[in-house]
Amino acid sequence: MSTPLPAGEEHPIGATSPASQTETGNPPSPGLLTNLPAPARWGLLAALSVLASWGLHEAHIPGSLLIGPMLAAILVATNGARLSVPKVPYILSHSMIGCVIAGALDLDTLKTVIGGWPVFLAIVVAVIGASSLLGYLMARSQILPGTTAVWGTSAGAASAMMLMAEAHGADARLVAFMQYLRVVCVASAASLIAAFVFSTPGGAARSVAWFPPLDAVELAKTLAVAFVAAFIGARFKIPAGTMLLPLIATSALHLAGLIIIELPEWLLALAYGIIGWRIGLGFTRRILRHAAHALPQVAGSIAVLMAFCGGLAFLLWWLMDIDPLTAYLATSPGGLDSIAIIAASTDVDISFVMALQTMRLILVLLITPSLTRFVVSRIGQTEPSGL
Repeated sequence: MSTPLPAGEEHPIGATSPASQTETGNPPSPGLLTNLPAPARWGLLAALSVLASWGLHEAHIPGSLLIGPMLAAILVATNGARLSVPKVPYILSHSMIGCVIAGALDLDTLKTVIGGWPVFLAIVVAVIGASSLLGYLMARSQILPGTTAVWGTSAGAASAMMLMAEAHGADARLVAFMQYLRVVCVASAASLIAAFVFSTPGGAARSVAWFPPLDAVELAKTLAVAFVAAFIGARFKIPAGTMLLPLIATSALHLAGLIIIELPEWLLALAYGIIGWRIGLGFTRRILRHAAHALPQVAGSIAVLMAFCGGLAFLLWWLMDIDPLTAYLATSPGGLDSIAIIAASTDVDISFVMALQTMRLILVLLITPSLTRFVVSRIGQTEPSGL
């Protein structure tokens, strides 16, 4: 059994709490970077972020635009950088995540979901149930605190899970560690299975057009709706409202044909980078040690969830005669963008894959807050405060 965080070890990196503070509320001990001027520390963070993101992208690692800046931020934070991301850019970055999820929804996908909803619902509920059970067991074993364990094992969009976890009092740093480890494992396994089991391309890293032609009017409309919705969510302190309200507003207008969601890659890179910085700058050497200590159990839970989803894929193939690769990609526990890239480069029923993945994403967003509260009530564990 892993040693639980000591009292005072967990603390959500909320919008009002500087990410550079330690569990005592004081700045961390001086480090290698502490005496550098602030512009030099920010410049170093930006340079390391670009380098890390580029390296991860070239290595075909999914989520590189967020993982790279997060790793860079962890490096500088644990060496005395004492930096924190301002509140307003962080809120605006939340709204971009909502727009990304909204852009994945379209009428064709929703029609596919409606047409096969009993099967889709059964599969999705099974995946959510399995991931929640794993979170419960990890919390029960005191490997991780209750809400952090459930948010970390939730099979939803990793970036969305981090933001919602933070809003509901979990430790976004440990949730990020768990979520992105799962994304990397699932995407790697899907690529390898597609390539070696089914002899099809596993999905190469997509070519990025950083400054594509865009419709300035649609971009302005997208940003206006997203930003207004985000600030409404912040003003009324709606949990995760800075992401969920933009998601609801832009998806509704997008499905109604009133806006085209326009998000150039450079803007997404900036938003992902800010979120990665916010999470990474909250890391301390102590939280890194705890993450490393929990790594075997976290990796084991990911392997169990992947095996369970593989079993569901087998049932789809056996009972419904769905081709094995389509079934495997459809039931894989995220991430949606990585699975979409792999599905697009293979001979599968992409509408079925995206419909099942999208339905899982929507249900995870809707019910995970209630699930975390239920788990904490079952184990009688109070979330520690203060890291």
